[in-house]
Amino acid sequence: MHDQAERLRELVNGRNKKEGPGESGQATSPRSRQPVSHGQRQGRIIAVTSGKGGVGKTNLAVNLALSLATLGQRVTLIDTDLGLANIDLVLGLTPEYHLGHFFTGERSLQEIITEGPYGVKVIAGGSGLQELANLSERHLERCLQHLAELEEETDFILFDTGAGISNKVVQFIVAADEVLVVTTSEPTAIADAYSVVKVLAKENPQALVYLVVNMVRLESEGKQVLDRLQMVAEKFLDFTVEPLGMVFYDSLVPKAVKRQEPFFLINPQATASQNVLDLARKLLAFPDFPMESTGGFWRRLLGKAGG
Repeated sequence: MHDQAERLRELVNGRNKKEGPGESGQATSPRSRQPVSHGQRQGRIIAVTSGKGGVGKTNLAVNLALSLATLGQRVTLIDTDLGLANIDLVLGLTPEYHLGHFFTGERSLQEIITEGPYGVKVIAGGSGLQELANLSERHLERCLQHLAELEEETDFILFDTGAGISNKVVQFIVAADEVLVVTTSEPTAIADAYSVVKVLAKENPQALVYLVVNMVRLESEGKQVLDRLQMVAEKFLDFTVEPLGMVFYDSLVPKAVKRQEPFFLINPQATASQNVLDLARKLLAFPDFPMESTGGFWRRLLGKAGG
């Protein structure tokens, strides 16, 4: 554990020598994962979630996707917040089709993809996932084949899930290999974030779970939240979570929301933009790790949806 942490810090510092605010909360890897060859490389699937709404989860998911793309990664961003789907609003896009159109066979996978800034592929969620139990086995297998191909052609697939621990949200975070939990320093947000971690500890104990504190005013405040959540997870759940970092409050963010433009595009040098870029670098610092099979996430997800 100690050796892994030291190696990761060296990787992060080597990629980002000029750390700005939010340097604390370096990621460490508790699991021993063997690197895989490039030929076996598959897209890393990360579910971005939160215990409650209003913590900036969607904004973080969008700007993290853009940050990863500027670092040379092929990124697909999928909106699965069925109640408050608003990735398109943050990006200023108007997707015509969504994931439901693909699963029902109305549109191909390529037809439901909208290209966003820096080549990020954007897929609207729709409501099709709730109807998967009615699909024929043959059609479902064809869908899985196409989704597996998307996974092979992408370095990162980010899912913006709904907030909370409803069944719709849980099916995504239980299927994902990696989960990024967003919170703020508000007591209710912290308590709700812990509820998400508790579900993951029980239902998806093999997942890598990252913590990000958003809209931080003081570095000491953000560090306290990261330390507290990490401690209670280890003490009461016997579960390891990764304090990935924090994003400081930036007046640019609400202005960007009103303009329907990601803050990372408006000013890449802004505090929030640099903080999210730091998070992207830390995610890249984690070694590649083998997954059970191409399309494994989709099979787990659809199994949940149909169960």
